[in-house]
Amino acid sequence: MRVLVVEDEEQLAEAVARGLRLHAIAVDVAYDGQEALELAAYVDYDVVVLDRDLPEVHGDEVCRELAGASGASRILMLTAAGRVRDRVGGLSLGADDYLVKPFAFAELVARIRALARRSPRAVPPVLERAGIRLDPARRTVTRDGRQVALGRKEFDVLHELMRAGGGLVTSARLRANVWDEHADAGTGVLRVTITSLRRKLGDPPVIENVPGRGYRL
Repeated sequence: MRVLVVEDEEQLAEAVARGLRLHAIAVDVAYDGQEALELAAYVDYDVVVLDRDLPEVHGDEVCRELAGASGASRILMLTAAGRVRDRVGGLSLGADDYLVKPFAFAELVARIRALARRSPRAVPPVLERAGIRLDPARRTVTRDGRQVALGRKEFDVLHELMRAGGGLVTSARLRANVWDEHADAGTGVLRVTITSLRRKLGDPPVIENVPGRGYRL
């Protein structure tokens, strides 16, 4: 699961992010509405934890845009206002759930997990290229009929490469979509993952390195 926490109080945002990571949840953090929209346009989040009172772009507008987008992100709105009309207003903007500050962290985690379980996304298509068959729903990979056992990051990197249909995938895009922003996903980590992926896929090699730019299948 991948979550975007949008909160302009930096200490609170970082505390929430640390706590969620301890529950094995990948977390990115945005401190204003504009940054949140930019991240959400680039990464497909399962749940967005959205503070309502944000600088740059107000949380209400962020909620409207995310709810109207084609993605399947669920929105959990946070606010200090606990009146019924405030809750109704937030839900009418497209939020899926509402949590009043201050909140118990255990309840936040429970609500995030509940939202992530709602309305499963459409089953993604099986991808095939260069003798490789990747099933995103079952997270299985075969090459020329041979089962290939991949680690989670190796699978996600291969998925990104296959989604590109042979086009170039930049190193920055791979790091952003496979690792969360808190992870140490520098060039070295990506290179090691690619090397391991190449070895497991076997010969002939199918992953091309485009120096200084990225990779393609």
